[in-house]
Order: sequence, then C-alpha cells, then structure tokens
Amino acid sequence: MPSLSQLVVGLKQSGIREIMNLAIGMPDVIRLEVGEPLFSTPAHIVEAAGRAAREGYTKYTANAGLLTLRELIARRFNQDYGLPVTAENVVVTVGGVGAVSGAVRAVVDPGDEVLIPDPGWPNYEMIVRCAGARVRRYPLLPENGFLPDPALIDRLIGQRTRALIINSPSNPLGTVFDEDLVRELVELAGRRDIFLIADEVYEKIVFEGRHHTALAFDRDGVVIGVFSASKTYAMTGWRLGYAIASQPVIAQMAKLQEAYVSCAPSVSQKAAEAALSGPQDCVEEMRRTYRENRDLAVATLDEYGIRYQRPAGAFYLWVDVGCEDSHAFARELLQTHRVAVAPGTTFGPSGREFVRVSLAAQAADIREGLVRLARVVKG
Repeated sequence: MPSLSQLVVGLKQSGIREIMNLAIGMPDVIRLEVGEPLFSTPAHIVEAAGRAAREGYTKYTANAGLLTLRELIARRFNQDYGLPVTAENVVVTVGGVGAVSGAVRAVVDPGDEVLIPDPGWPNYEMIVRCAGARVRRYPLLPENGFLPDPALIDRLIGQRTRALIINSPSNPLGTVFDEDLVRELVELAGRRDIFLIADEVYEKIVFEGRHHTALAFDRDGVVIGVFSASKTYAMTGWRLGYAIASQPVIAQMAKLQEAYVSCAPSVSQKAAEAALSGPQDCVEEMRRTYRENRDLAVATLDEYGIRYQRPAGAFYLWVDVGCEDSHAFARELLQTHRVAVAPGTTFGPSGREFVRVSLAAQAADIREGLVRLARVVKG
C-alpha cells in the first residue's frame, strides 16, 4: 500500500488514552485518569435537544454556527465580563478542541512556531504539529507555583513565533491566573505582535477567587478565547465549543470549518442555547462537588506526606510521585493496584515525576485510589 502521512504517523498517542484503553479491559479499576465530568448532562438541556430535533434542527447550520446561539454567547459575555462582544466575534466549534485547532490553523503557516506550556494539555502539541508548525515549550516551574513567567516567555519568542497558548484554569495543574498575570501575558503578546490563544474551558470551575478572561485585556486584537460546554455543563459527548476573537480572526476560523467539519452539530447547538439561557444552579452544584473532592484528595495526600500542587480550579490534582518515569509508574499502578491515573509525561517532559489525578469521580473512589497510590509511593 502507499505510505501514510509521516506527520500523522509521527504523532505520539496520548498517554491518557493509552491508560484509559488499558483500564477499560480490566475489572474493578478505580478510574481517575480521564477528564470526564462526574455528572450527566442536566435534564433541561437534554429535553431541549430532543425538542429541537423534533422541530427539525437536524440539518446544516452556517459554518460559524446558529446566529441565535452566537448572539446568546455574546450576551452571556457581556453579562459575565462586561465585554462588548457581538455575534460577529463568535464561532461555534466541534468542542473546545475544535476551537483550539481552528485558532492554530487560522494564525500559523507551516514552519511557524507556537509556544505551549510544559506541563500542558497534550492535544496542544498534536494540534500544532498537524498544522505543520513547530512546538516550543515554556516551562511552568514549581518554584513559581507552576505559573507562567512572562519574562521567560518573552525570551523564548523568536522570529517565527506566531502564537502563545495559555490555559487557566489549567489542565493538568489546576492553577488559576490572577488578573495581573493575565494582563501581563496579553500585553506581552500585543507588544511582540503574536497571537495569544487562551484556553479557558474550565472558566466556571474555580474554587477560590474568580476567573479572569484574557479577552478583557485585549487592545490589539491578538487574543483568541477558547470555551466549551463540555466541562461547565457536563456535555463532553455533545461536542460543542466556541471561540471569541476579533472579527477578522473569526471569519477565517469559520471558513476553516467548511473544510473540516462544515459546522458544529445543530442539535448540540440548540442544547447549548438551553444550557446558557437556563438555570445555572447545576453549574454551582458541580463546582461545589469538585471542590469537596479537591479537599478530600489533598487531605488524603497530606496524611501520607505526598507532595502535590493544590488546585484552585478545574478538577485535577498534579501529584509528585517521585518516580523516574511516570508512564511506567501509571502502568504499574493500574496493572498491580487497579488504579488508573494519567502519566505526567503525556503533558510534557517536566511531568516525569508526576501523575494527574481526576477529581471528577466519586469521593469514595478518590479516597481509595489515592490511598493505594500513596502506599506505592511510600513503599
């Protein structure tokens, strides 16, 4: 047969998916590896989707998405952040991953460079490489609270750098950027004439303080904000995300949708309208549960003297297991102790001694899984 794309063949498989696939075939596994919300999609959202399907919302929409949904997203942003966003600033995508990949495709050419966090969501690397661009990692150091250092990032920007990706609240770290840091990163991007792709899909899952969107500080049209219904409304399978940016950027991202997906699923778009316009107590219930799980998890690790990064948002715990190879550690923990966690190395080279634990699980499973993990670490 003819040879396959060497670019695609050379992509690394996600370590999260590898552990997940192994865990699926094993009995009695405590599943703490996948970033899947603990909750089912709220009933009023499901009912709205069924009603929309019966009413005929089963066909293509505009590439950018339903105008009614884009207008609703714009209004929500005006309410939440006081930003003058209009429907022309919004493109609806196939999940948050569609928004990130569309943003990267819209702003880079082959051979350009994109700065991504280390550690950071592994899909960033895959998306950048699929666009024919080069990945350059900027470190998130423990001594800096695993937060980005704008001065260090400034030194890494080169002639071919086209974009900087940031993520707050962070997957896998759970860090939440304060207002000053977000402003400084946006100003850096504007000063250096690069795009800032701000992955903010966990914006509603913040335990202390509040979320600061990078879009609030954009004066130069350099910010592309990425959002999703997946985590906020437990809608991962509905594949519904969106991006907010300047009109020229959104126009290009909408055009790209024709090439790859045509449009986001129409029924999912109507479900998102119900999610955004309906009662928000479900969001608060989820956030409260994840915070309780966070508190239980850190208390358990404290009992055993295990080091970790205390998350202020999202639903992950970055745990220092002190190993030489977190990939091997995660496989052994699964095969011998029936606990599935994500190996830190899948998030970047700096994750060699860490694993990511999902807090989107039942409290009893989190407690038992971390006790087993701690006993392995302590020998």
